[in-house]
This record gives sequence, C-alpha cells and structure tokens, in this order.
Amino acid sequence: MKAHDGMYIGGAWRPAAGQDVIEVVNPADEQVIGTVPAGTAEDVDAAVRAARAALPAWAATPPAERAARLTALRDVLVARADEIAETVTAELGSPLKFSQAVHAAVPIAVAGSYAELAATYAFEEKTGNSVVHHEPVGVVAAITPWNYPLHQIVAKVAPALAAGCTIVVKPAEDTPLVARLFADAVNEAGIPAGVFNLVTGLGPVAGQALAEHPDVDLVSFTGSTAVGRRIAAIAAGAVKKVALELGGKSANVILPTADLAKAVNVGVANVMSNSGQTCSAWTRMLIHRDQYDEAVELAATAAAKYGDRIGPVVNAKQQARVRGYIEKGVAEGARLVAGGPEAPRESGYFVSPTVFADVTPDMTIAQEEIFGPVLSVLRYEDEEDALRIANGTVYGLAGAVWAGEEAEAVAFARRMDTGQVDINGGRFNPLAPFGGYKQSGVGRELGVHGLAEYLQTKSLQF
Repeated sequence: MKAHDGMYIGGAWRPAAGQDVIEVVNPADEQVIGTVPAGTAEDVDAAVRAARAALPAWAATPPAERAARLTALRDVLVARADEIAETVTAELGSPLKFSQAVHAAVPIAVAGSYAELAATYAFEEKTGNSVVHHEPVGVVAAITPWNYPLHQIVAKVAPALAAGCTIVVKPAEDTPLVARLFADAVNEAGIPAGVFNLVTGLGPVAGQALAEHPDVDLVSFTGSTAVGRRIAAIAAGAVKKVALELGGKSANVILPTADLAKAVNVGVANVMSNSGQTCSAWTRMLIHRDQYDEAVELAATAAAKYGDRIGPVVNAKQQARVRGYIEKGVAEGARLVAGGPEAPRESGYFVSPTVFADVTPDMTIAQEEIFGPVLSVLRYEDEEDALRIANGTVYGLAGAVWAGEEAEAVAFARRMDTGQVDINGGRFNPLAPFGGYKQSGVGRELGVHGLAEYLQTKSLQF
C-alpha cells in the first residue's frame, strides 16, 4: 500500500490542510492499494485561489501557445500510457486490455483533439458591424466520476485549457490515483502553475465546497442525476454556469430488417463493456415481437461468454446496488435468462453478466439506471410502439438503431429523444458532441461543442 500525500495546487504538491485520508481499494480482490488525502474546504479554497491568480495570464496566452501545451500534455500521456492503464486496472478493476484500449487511449485522443482545436478555433469573428469575441468563462470546477476516471478528467480539462480557463479538479474518491498521475503529467507538460489544480476528497465535503466557492465561474459535473440536481441548485444561488452529464437508460432499437444476430451480439457487448458502468450503455434492447424469442436466446448465449471477461464493479456498495436491481427485476416478474443476483466469486465485487426477458416498460429495471452488467430485453409491436418505449424514460443520453437500410435507421433515430444515436453499430467519435436530453444533463462535452461550454461571448459594435 502506498500513501499519497498532498494536493496539487499552484504547480506543486502541497500538504493537505487536514489529516484524514481516503483508502483506495482494488475491487478485484478487496485489498487496500493506497491512500490519498481527504480534502477540506480549506484545500479547495487554496486551489481556487491559485486558479484565480493564474487566470489572467493563461487567458491572455495566445491560442497557439495553449495548443502547444496541450500537445505536450498529450505526448506525456502517450509516454505514460502503460502506467495509466495499470493504475486504472488497479483502482477500478477494469481488465488490462480494456484499460489500455479505452481508459488510456481515449484520453490521449481527446487531448490531441483539443490541441488541434485550440490552434484552429475562431475565437473572434465578424458579423455585420460587430466583432464577436469568444473568451474564457473563468475558473472551472470539475467534479468527475469513477467509471472512466481519466477520460472524464481530460474531457473537462482539455477544453477548459484550450479556451483559456483555469481549473480545479475533484476526482471520484474511488479512483483518485490516476488523477494524481495526470497532475504529474500536467507538470511535466509545462502547463503554468495554477492553471490546473487537483484536490482529492469526498463529494459532500470537497465537492460541495468547490461547487459553492464564490470564485468558481463554471461547475462541470459528471455523475448521477440526483447529485447533478444538487449541484445545479448550489450553482443557481450565484447564477453560475453549469455543465451536467448525468444518467442514462439508453434504448437499442433493432428493427425487423436488421441483421439480428449482429445487432444482438454488439448490443450485449455494449452493455457488458466496463462491467456495465457506462452512462451511455444500451441497457434496453427493443425487439419486434416476431423476432423476440430468437433475440432472447442470442442475448443469453452472448452474455454467458462474458463471465470471465469482465471485471468487478467499483465497490461493495455498487455491487449490492446492482444485485438489488436484479432481485427487483425477478420480483416484478421479469424472466432471468442469464446471470442472476448471486455473486459469481467469493472475493471481489463481481456481478454476473445478466439478461432479463419479458421486461415491460414500466418495470424498475426498464426505467432506472442500474450501472452494472444487466440487460433488459423488451418486446415491441410496431415501429411507433418501439419509439414510444425508447422515449419512455426520464433519460435521453444515448441510443442505437439497427436496420437493413441506413436510411431507415436514420429516420427512426431522428425521432428519438436522445443526445446521440449509433446507426448500425457506428463507432465512437471523440469529435462529436456528447451529452443528453431531459434528465441526462445540460450541455455537451467533446469536440467544438465541448469547447463552447468553457467560453462566453462578447460582441463589440462598430
């Protein structure tokens, strides 16, 4: 076990204000692998003050120079990719290959994309007799989740720095070690002191202090809808800008003309990815009544292959939560065709890959975000019924549509109340905006739309 001391504030590691620590547990074997300081309001205040002090110089730094620092940061992340992957595997439990392919590689791509945007974005434009100037919103508070611990940090830090903002990051308490590694990468990349700051700690203490701080101009949060509401309420008191990426209950709509086997297998893989701990996972599979039985059999067979492929969920509380949802699904009349609530291993926070059939749209497992390797397969009568079911939750983060002809899938996707839709297995695009409708959040991340969240607009009339 390694004890990690201090907070990264003002370009250096500084002693924490308090003595309390947070234990970091490997969810695969339940062993403590390290500790980090439990930040206080005093730590948060020091970090925000450092960010505020660094803001004028960084905001005045030419975009090309900011782009050069982001390029240097990307290069450091490339050099440390193996260390990043190993760290995420240790604290999140993700299989190493997945950590390498996703947890390390995606943040590198995102950092690179913002290096390019910082160099090419039109921070000033002319319209009529006005010049429209896009300038940094100011000091940013970034509160990030544990499921994609480095990606979610980079998805906030990179656009903030590209825009000319300074930032304070409060990472999730379950996965703070990769955040500390990132702080070292920021330092190595030569990003000026105070532009990036890191405070580890608990959400109700450090997170709330950061959201409430009067010198914070924007709060960017990724996590549960319940906490997002709380942060929005806190920010409203000072009329702060917020960017919220919250929960999801995404529908995977397989139309009758689709390649059923391919659509089902890819859909199961999507749900099992990262042990189901993905807000945009397609956790509701919608199948036409005439193909339903075949699809259920395909899904059950596919899920059974993931028993030894996926890692644990993040902690004991999450394991109990997911198993509780599985028990509730059974109690409400859904039919288990793969997996179940029983723990598949004696140690570690593992959950069996689980598939439910005979799920109706009003069941709890069809309405609430489970955040584990659990798939619900629902039956629809016709296309209008499928659309009603797909749009029938409080969420609208992501989704998928499969059809024999791309145009047919696109026509359906345009009617879905959700922020992004994958057509016939479309690939993740780090330049496309990511964010949701309804209670899935406010604002967008990634690409030029993500950069816009960290800018404010001023018009000069001549």
